[in-house]
Amino acid sequence: MKFVIQRVTHARVTVGEAVTGEIGTGYLILIGIAKDDTKEIADKLIAKTVNLRIFEDENGKTNRSLADAGGSVLLVSQFTLYANCRRGNRPDFIGAGGPELANGLYEYIIREMRKRVPTVETGVFGAHMTVELTNDGPFTILLDSAELC
Repeated sequence: MKFVIQRVTHARVTVGEAVTGEIGTGYLILIGIAKDDTKEIADKLIAKTVNLRIFEDENGKTNRSLADAGGSVLLVSQFTLYANCRRGNRPDFIGAGGPELANGLYEYIIREMRKRVPTVETGVFGAHMTVELTNDGPFTILLDSAELC
């Protein structure tokens, strides 16, 4: 499982003409789910994410968590995080979880994140989405369960 966490001052996801999720200060998280991922792996990444101290304190040091900053979360499923570009110029996605597994874990992550963060917005699983963001910093972190779990 991969979480690409971007600290933002604003983020929005649109499907067609409809805005499905929009936040101010917080995290835009792109979520990639692999074929061998589990709820236990998701729990570890969720805990790490909500406890990351990447918001600035009064001294300009990255020392505050999402809760400390009063931040929100926008979750967007993105299977292309498991693109394999080793051979040729056309990526394959063999390592990505299938739709049933990936959607189930995506919904699980949404439910669990809502237990920890007051405002959680989402994209639409499997839809063609337009994602807009204002990356604050820029500050982007990749959490990869292959390295954390």
